[in-house]
Amino acid sequence: MRPLVHPSIDDITVEGILHALSDPVRVAIYAELAASAGATICSNFLQVSDRSIPKSTLSQHFRALREAGLVRSERHGVEMRNVSRCKEIERRFPGLIAAILNAHSVQATGRAGDARRKPAARKMKAA
Repeated sequence: MRPLVHPSIDDITVEGILHALSDPVRVAIYAELAASAGATICSNFLQVSDRSIPKSTLSQHFRALREAGLVRSERHGVEMRNVSRCKEIERRFPGLIAAILNAHSVQATGRAGDARRKPAARKMKAA
């Protein structure tokens, strides 16, 4: 089994964080991890933002988050437990993660509102 790569806090870059969180599934996963109090297993994320995520794809998402330094992962038997490194990143880049997660929340709320409004807009056009 290959060892898991966790960059030191000094090797974490803003560009790496932004790249890792540029994917909508990864930022949704990270938002949930950042909000959780403890370690979360990968299989909790087989359903993200009303999408089913295959295990192989989920593994790639967690690898990207881990290599960017956003999460720390540990193997426990057949499970992989993940925790966010928010506190460490906050010390290195104050306010960065909070700003990204806030923007994600605003965007997600806007999409939910758009989904609720679209059917009504279609009815008006048809009339």
